[in-house]
Amino acid sequence: MIQNLVTGGAGFLGSHLCDRLIERGEDVLCVDNFFTGSKRNVVHLLDHSSFELMRHDVTFPLYVEVERIYNLACPASPVHYQHDPVQTTKTSVHGAINMLGLAKRVKARILQASTSEVYGDPLVHPQPEDYWGNVNTIGTRSCYDEGKRCAETLFFDYHRQHALQIKVMRIFNTYGPRMHPNDGRVVSNFIVQALQGEDITIYGDGQQTRSFCYVDDLIDAMLRLMDSRADFTGPVNIGNPIEFTMLALAENILKLVGGTSKLTFCPLPADDPKQRKPLIDLAQQELGWAPKVGLKDGLKETIAYFRKLLATT
Repeated sequence: MIQNLVTGGAGFLGSHLCDRLIERGEDVLCVDNFFTGSKRNVVHLLDHSSFELMRHDVTFPLYVEVERIYNLACPASPVHYQHDPVQTTKTSVHGAINMLGLAKRVKARILQASTSEVYGDPLVHPQPEDYWGNVNTIGTRSCYDEGKRCAETLFFDYHRQHALQIKVMRIFNTYGPRMHPNDGRVVSNFIVQALQGEDITIYGDGQQTRSFCYVDDLIDAMLRLMDSRADFTGPVNIGNPIEFTMLALAENILKLVGGTSKLTFCPLPADDPKQRKPLIDLAQQELGWAPKVGLKDGLKETIAYFRKLLATT
C-alpha cells in the first residue's frame, strides 16, 4: 500500500486528490495549516482507516515516512496570496525546500503543483512548456508568480544534484466543488454573485480569456503524472485548451443560475493576464490525458455545490 503525503490536502484541489487516493486503496497523510483549506473538505474522510489529518505549516520541516509527496500547499487565488505576500513566497520557496528535503531523506517521488502563473502576462499564445514567461518581478502578484517559479528551480536542482524523482505540473484555471466562496477567482465570484442576486463584477472589458478545467479532469492528470515513467519530470501543462472570454463565462453562469443579476465593469487589476490558454500536446503524448468535462457540465456541478453551501451558512 503506497504511503502518500498531500500538503495543502484540505484545500480545493488537495481534498479531491485525497478522495481519489483513498479510492485507489492508498494511505494518505493530509497536511494543512487551514489558511485557505477547511476541515469541511475532508470531514468525510476522518474516520477512514487509511486517512490521517495533521495541522502543519510547510514553511517548517516535517519528519514523516512516506513514499510519495504531492506538494500542493500554497494559497492560489489573488485575494488570498496577496493577503500576506511574504508568507506566500515563504510557502512556495521554504515549503518546496522542506518537502524536497523530506523527499531526499526518505527517497520519495515528489510532485510540485506549479501554475500557469509562471508564464505571467504571456507574449506567446497559447503557452507551451518551453516558453519562459513574461513576469513582473516586483508586482503585487509576484509573491505567487515568482514563488512558484523559484519552486520549479529548486525541484530541478534537487533532481540534477540529488537524482530526486520529481514531477512538475503547471496548473491552469481549475474549478469545481469545494472552491472557497470568497477566493476572488472568477468562477466562484460569478456563481456566488449570481446565486445571491448581486451584480456580476467583470474586470476590464470582459474580453480577456481563460481556459477552465474541471477538477475531476485535473486530478486525473495529477495521478497520471505521478504514476508516469521515472524519467518524465515535466514541467507539463495541465488545463483545458478551450478558451472563453469573461463575458462568455458570465453569460453561461447566468443562464444556468437564472435570476436578475446584471453585469458591471471595474478596472482591470495590475498585471492581470489578457490571455491564458495551455498547449497540452505534451500531456496528451506522455500521459494520454485530455480533459473530458465540458464547461456547462462542470458549471452545473459547481453551482449545485455553492447553492447548497450558501443555504447552510
